[in-house]
Amino acid sequence: MASKKQGYELLPEELVDQVRALVDIADQTNGLVSSAQRLGEHNPLLGSAPPALHLALRLRDAAGPSGLTGEVSAADTELASYHRALQATVHRYQEGDSEVAWQLSDGPTAT
Repeated sequence: MASKKQGYELLPEELVDQVRALVDIADQTNGLVSSAQRLGEHNPLLGSAPPALHLALRLRDAAGPSGLTGEVSAADTELASYHRALQATVHRYQEGDSEVAWQLSDGPTAT
């Protein structure tokens, strides 16, 4: 978006580039969610002594749904929501831009 003296100029190409960048980030975030889930399901081999078992349980909890996996999943959900909103905004803007261009062209006039 380029700032002018009065208002803003919206460049759809830049918004489309941002949508593409969000798709790439979402793909990477999905990979993180999968990795975090695998980590949360993994049983660390720390031995059978009570302190080792307690530590293994704490590590699984920290990586599980209430820990790392939950945080990364929440970030993925927020990113997907922002992506949908940005994509819808670009689509509405392009539709409005096309409508204005059509009205300014030699299209039919209302009588």
